[in-house]
Amino acid sequence: MARPASPEPSPESVAAYLRRHPDFLSDFLASDAAAPDSSDSPICRPDGVIDLQAARVERLRGEVDGLRRQQRAIISASRANLNSQHRVHTAALFLLDAQSFEQLIQTIGTDLAVLLDIDVACLIVEASGATGWRGQVAGVRVVGTGQINARLGRASVALTDDMVGDPALFGEGAGLVRSQALLRLSVSESTPPALLALGSREPDGFEPGMRTDLLVFLGRILERCIRSWLDLPA
Repeated sequence: MARPASPEPSPESVAAYLRRHPDFLSDFLASDAAAPDSSDSPICRPDGVIDLQAARVERLRGEVDGLRRQQRAIISASRANLNSQHRVHTAALFLLDAQSFEQLIQTIGTDLAVLLDIDVACLIVEASGATGWRGQVAGVRVVGTGQINARLGRASVALTDDMVGDPALFGEGAGLVRSQALLRLSVSESTPPALLALGSREPDGFEPGMRTDLLVFLGRILERCIRSWLDLPA
């Protein structure tokens, strides 16, 4: 048989109990049962008065401080995103402004890293049909057939953090690389597989999970520039 619910104490009965036990609140606050699990815990003033309002104020101050920290984090992230967007757009304009195919390749090998605030940028081309570039153009690396798919699989972009740079991709600059972004380039059906390799000395410069829309945009611009200068079909 269920036990009947205990009746709620009335304000009068509570007041009468506290008059009979004047040390109840101070003893309770000093006990483990009153350990403050939240910022709403009562504050006992030196004169023995329990100040609930002060506890509420402290809690609200903590919430305001938390909101301010969140706001600063959002503003910082927004500024970083705008800065990245500006850098990618500037790099895209440099690629579009190239006056020849040779200048386009030079822009990739020498200017792109500075424009994107990274350390190394290289155009990677598989050996089939591209052996004539081997060792002749700065910023262009040639790899064996199948090496691009071996690194990217079916993905169009791969981000790797906290790593050691691959000399096959970054050549002499591999020693600087601690994180990388590999971006597949689909130039034309008549050209060998290619990718754009970007390396940073910061271990978290590129991280899995980062947004890649700006990198994809830059890759699409580079594809169109190469097709235009080599007069290739899409």
